[in-house]
Amino acid sequence: MKFEMTGKDKLNRRGFVHLAVLGTGSICLLPGCMKSTYKWRFFTDSEAQLMDALADQIIPPDEWPGGRESGVTNFIDKQLVGPYVRFQSKYRKGFAAIQETCETRYHKKFEDLTWDEQTIFLESIEAGNMKESAWAGGFDKEFFSMVRDHSMQAYYGSPRHGGNKNNMSYKMLKLDYPLIIGQNRYKT
Repeated sequence: MKFEMTGKDKLNRRGFVHLAVLGTGSICLLPGCMKSTYKWRFFTDSEAQLMDALADQIIPPDEWPGGRESGVTNFIDKQLVGPYVRFQSKYRKGFAAIQETCETRYHKKFEDLTWDEQTIFLESIEAGNMKESAWAGGFDKEFFSMVRDHSMQAYYGSPRHGGNKNNMSYKMLKLDYPLIIGQNRYKT
């Protein structure tokens, strides 16, 4: 392919369009060529493991899958780089505070605590009873409420947003897949 130059180091219109198309095409192909195995958009692997443990505490598995298996972590991770971007710093601060407090109290990470220890720990956060400086100003209650609300949105919301894997909560509640108003999916 020949790019014609007009004047000193100037591209003509046709040459510019060729370069622009090649550049755009290359950028579009780049993600497919990189073959990244990284699963998360916002979370680190350790944050995702912590979020899985929190999700199972908030929505415990029983005869139905809990928060971890239903995709709560995937939903929150996906939303934190989209509509929930304003909560990114709170998640990072809250995760760090949980791990710091657990290391101080138990010499373990939160996800390594027993089920009962995790439950007691989260009940203390929910009640606003955390004494460590990382939780000052009521951040403990605020963080717990945020994570609980987002977990419930993930579990009971539409699977198209990254949670409620395989329509688990809809099946549990014996609901058909809800139709979306304004999408012309209703039969007339």
